[in-house]
Amino acid sequence: MKVLIIEDDRETAGFVMRGLREAGCTVDHAETGVDGLFLASDGGYDVLVVDRILPKTDGLSLVRMLRGTGVATPVLFLTAVSGLSDRVEGLDAGGDDYMIKPFAFSELHARLRALVRRGPGTAAESVLQVGDLSLDRLTRKVERAGQAIELQPREFRLLEFLMEHAGEVVTRTMLLERVWEFHFEPRTSVVETHVSRLRSKVDRPFDAELIRTVRGAGYVISAPR
Repeated sequence: MKVLIIEDDRETAGFVMRGLREAGCTVDHAETGVDGLFLASDGGYDVLVVDRILPKTDGLSLVRMLRGTGVATPVLFLTAVSGLSDRVEGLDAGGDDYMIKPFAFSELHARLRALVRRGPGTAAESVLQVGDLSLDRLTRKVERAGQAIELQPREFRLLEFLMEHAGEVVTRTMLLERVWEFHFEPRTSVVETHVSRLRSKVDRPFDAELIRTVRGAGYVISAPR
């Protein structure tokens, strides 16, 4: 995977570059929007990681210019600008995914791999669907069988991560790192407690169970057969 990081914060850029290179990726770095635009226009990259706030040319303008010249390389915005309207603005500008700082590198790497698998010109899904359960990343609405489900922010992120990996076993360690951003093993039952609360809202009022425990492994969400 050939990646271009367009980021003026050297600490963030260095962290991402080291992780991607350790994973076997080829990585280039641009510190300004102008340099990033030049490299992205001519570099043959598989995916771009773009900050919104950049010197000379901001990230939104950069991506709009790339799309205007026919460059369809997938773009992941990695930024501290986190409001709902900001996320919508980033996707409308031509971004394919939007990730908020601070972040877990493992999730960033997974999202980049997903964008490369989809190929250029295909936007990330804003609505996730598993059976009759839907989750809208932009409006933050969750519904099952047409009924609205109210979730707390951590419950929303937990469900979002499970649905991103529908049909796959997600381990407790993965959830701690990617939902709670813990890089150590806390001596609490925080995962089990939140999964139980999530099930009480997503599964128990309905006929079919979507979230299952895989004994000794973790959790999986899948449509009933």
